[in-house]
Amino acid sequence: MVTRELGDVIPAPGEVRPDAAARFTIGDGTAISAAAGTEQVAAYLADVLRPATGFALPVSDGPGGIGLRLDEALDDEEYRLEIGTSGVTLTGGAPVGLFHAVQTLRQLLPAEVFAATPQPVDWTLPGGTIADRPRFGYRGAMLDVARHFFTVDEVKSYVDSLAQFKINHLHLHLTDDQGWRLEIESWPKLTAISGGDGTGVDGTGPGFYTRADYTEIIAYAATRFVTIVPEIDMPGHVNAAQVAYPELTADGVAPPQRTDVEVGYSSLVAGKEETYAFVDDVVREVAALTPGPYLHIGGDEAQATTAEDYRAFIERVLPMVTRYGKRPMGWHEMAAVDLPASAVPQFWRIEAADEGTARAAARGNKVLMSPADRTYLDMKYTADSSLGLDWAGLLDVEKAYGWDPAERLPGVGEESVLGVEAPLWSETLRSLADVQTMTFPRLPAIAEIGWSRREHRDWESFRRRLAACGPRWRAQGVAFHPAPEIPWA
Repeated sequence: MVTRELGDVIPAPGEVRPDAAARFTIGDGTAISAAAGTEQVAAYLADVLRPATGFALPVSDGPGGIGLRLDEALDDEEYRLEIGTSGVTLTGGAPVGLFHAVQTLRQLLPAEVFAATPQPVDWTLPGGTIADRPRFGYRGAMLDVARHFFTVDEVKSYVDSLAQFKINHLHLHLTDDQGWRLEIESWPKLTAISGGDGTGVDGTGPGFYTRADYTEIIAYAATRFVTIVPEIDMPGHVNAAQVAYPELTADGVAPPQRTDVEVGYSSLVAGKEETYAFVDDVVREVAALTPGPYLHIGGDEAQATTAEDYRAFIERVLPMVTRYGKRPMGWHEMAAVDLPASAVPQFWRIEAADEGTARAAARGNKVLMSPADRTYLDMKYTADSSLGLDWAGLLDVEKAYGWDPAERLPGVGEESVLGVEAPLWSETLRSLADVQTMTFPRLPAIAEIGWSRREHRDWESFRRRLAACGPRWRAQGVAFHPAPEIPWA
């Protein structure tokens, strides 16, 4: 018995045309037909369906009950999903569009499809057609691995969870006062000293990624069509770098290692050439390791840097990023200077306006929207939440859903928005389960805001569709907060 409606997916699809008379059941004899260029996604589809169904689901270029094809008339991320009595056809403008179609298909199957072992379930899909495309090209999440380190396998697991909701960027906050988490060959003490034991908040989050580890994360994310965005935070949030290299301080004396949660006390020295030799080396190495278009330079909470020094530093560093072939991204404070056209300020404050960000938008810069009171996944759900902070207020699912990126900031309209991102800072996190609990169920709200057009979004519809995610997360072993405003299935 089919319990799913054709449009019961997150993010909400653009066009849904149900056909109650047309259903398709995946069975033991179902095969997957992969047209030229679709082989990678077809193999992924088979891999995610086989464990729970127990079916062989062979993949070939011959006929099959589930067919994958490309249509160059569609945009890259655009897709069509057609379900009839004789079979299922997934069509994408590019393999990434097909991948999105697969995520929609998975949500239309019983929740048991996410289990790791065969389930005695009727694998019937509701009939009809979905035609869908994203509102914004950038739909992201951010994971702070500096204040508490997460392993390669934990990051991969997080990528899998994000991709199910058509999130296509993962921003890794790699450095902060409490730790440095990426190997830099030209400055080896960064990880030897500030990536080891005793680093992280409360000294409980040691670890770092070797160059090979980082490359492995990037390669894995690419198989899920997720782009990694590395962040090297500066000129503030640099205590860990200065512990390792005292020459980066004003007096050449190493500061004590910090494992508290205070911010705003550290700064690179804008007037020292050693600063820029260091930054150039780090940017060069990170850019060379990162195939994606963005390199995030931080720029937030630089209270220990004078306004004059801050502007001088940002104006000196931005050309380094572009020289090494990347688009500079930074927290919106960097819009205090005239940004190059490729630069992306990331708005994070809770204020209703920001002159620098609006000025950048007026000059043509795209803005990434991450208002803390709506998107920061480390904010507590309720006052008695055991995890999280509350400086930006409490953030339940309805509040995370109830805003629009093109209406948040005066002067930053639809045409100026690159997309949305949901940051997760890790001061209070100690495990992957903690990460999952703070991410879900709020991340699907941000995903729908980034993907679905305003006219397709509705809170009552969303909370009903979100309720169906509970059994899926339980089947996958993904922890989530049982938000009381959601009628969980």
